[in-house]
Amino acid sequence: MSVPDSATGPAADEPGPDTDDHQQLTSLSTHAARRLTTTTKSAPQMQAITSRWLLKMLPWVDVKGGAYRVNRRLQLSVGRGRVQFEQNGGDDIRVIPETLTELPVLRGYSDNAVLGEIATRFRTRRVRAGQVLFEAGQPVTEAYLVAHGRFTRYTSGKYGEEEVLGVVTDGDQMGDEAIGQPDPLWLSSVRAETAGTVLVLPWDIVREFIERAPSLAAHLAAYAERQRLPMNRKGEADVPVQAGHSGEPTLTGGFVDYELAPREYELSLTQTVLRVHSRVADLYNDPMDQTEEQLRLTVEEIRERQEWELLNNPEFGLLHNTDYGQRISTFSGPPTPDDLDDLLAMRRKTRLFLAHPKAIAAFFRQCNRRGLVPGTANVDGHEVPAWRGVPIFPCGKIPISPQHTTSILALRTGEEDQGVIGLHQTGIPEEYQPGLNVRFMGINSAAIINYLVTAYYSLAILVPDAAGLLENVQIGRTAE
Repeated sequence: MSVPDSATGPAADEPGPDTDDHQQLTSLSTHAARRLTTTTKSAPQMQAITSRWLLKMLPWVDVKGGAYRVNRRLQLSVGRGRVQFEQNGGDDIRVIPETLTELPVLRGYSDNAVLGEIATRFRTRRVRAGQVLFEAGQPVTEAYLVAHGRFTRYTSGKYGEEEVLGVVTDGDQMGDEAIGQPDPLWLSSVRAETAGTVLVLPWDIVREFIERAPSLAAHLAAYAERQRLPMNRKGEADVPVQAGHSGEPTLTGGFVDYELAPREYELSLTQTVLRVHSRVADLYNDPMDQTEEQLRLTVEEIRERQEWELLNNPEFGLLHNTDYGQRISTFSGPPTPDDLDDLLAMRRKTRLFLAHPKAIAAFFRQCNRRGLVPGTANVDGHEVPAWRGVPIFPCGKIPISPQHTTSILALRTGEEDQGVIGLHQTGIPEEYQPGLNVRFMGINSAAIINYLVTAYYSLAILVPDAAGLLENVQIGRTAE
């Protein structure tokens, strides 16, 4: 059976695809007109560029020798670190022996065999929310390492009310400060605010180790002797001074002692090799220089990584190198005005807060609940949120943990104020920006031009209280 032509082709009254619009137009179409015009183009855009407030707000010190030494007054008191654990499932939580040297009394102790034996004597204990571990005035019979959980340290106020002294969280210790005391007593009470896990070591076992490990006994004796030396309220070797006297008393003399092994910061670097084909560099440069655009975006990426390193690098980054004595935990989880006030109270001349944008939003939610309106600060023509007059800068490079917690940094900056400073070296060969150079590496046999792009930088915390950290900041919404 044959099919009519009208069933397979267009109807007689329908125009063909090549003639319909053309026959109906009475002027040149825009599609055709674009063949004779040029296109206005933007420069290449990059989504990963951020405000990089840390790089902008840090005072940068020129380090001509490639290293910066932080000379400090001799410190007699020993700082407190964080003990680490390994978990093999369930209640099988063990102390990593080498991290026991983070306890002030064991700082610098090097007998790994003794440390390993001490670590095996800790016992795991589960605690429930609301359980009191010990009360103020009771004898110290155990030392505690917090593996997991949130604990409140509190005492009775002058009129019998409960006064909260602080929060103890993962990796913190309780009880080690009783070493060297004849009859140690707890100075405060501790209550579990959440269910958690602690590792417990009875003091009888500690005494046993002291008796049969001469190296440990000698180390603890040296520690106790050092703690009896006169020191100021910051733990530095004291300088004898007199005040308020009259007549002609004999003045005591002394000197300011220095650390014999000060820390040195060597400049770190971020670098890459930029490759541009010679034909692209020669021919395709109108209206924009291809090499310059490639270089501009490469430098942006390097600066982004530089700021990430200043925060997260294990050797010099702020999140890893802030003194543990300058770290506090949020009292209830979300960042409240009280938490930021506590962070401010830990140092003088706090210049800035640095927080993840989600942490800033969580702080605003807490302000809204209390009917508070945070202020603003004008920084280089930008209005940024502020608390107590201290600007709060957003920084998405502060990590968020899988448990949806993050940290908030508080910084005092500048050499004159013994704060946090950035380190770089200017005047380097073929410098493109301060501390960053672009060096021509030649053209290979494939006609590819190579440029080595390098940024040199580091960061130094001049004294421990120059940087503070509010930890365990919960950023999720809670039910109203």
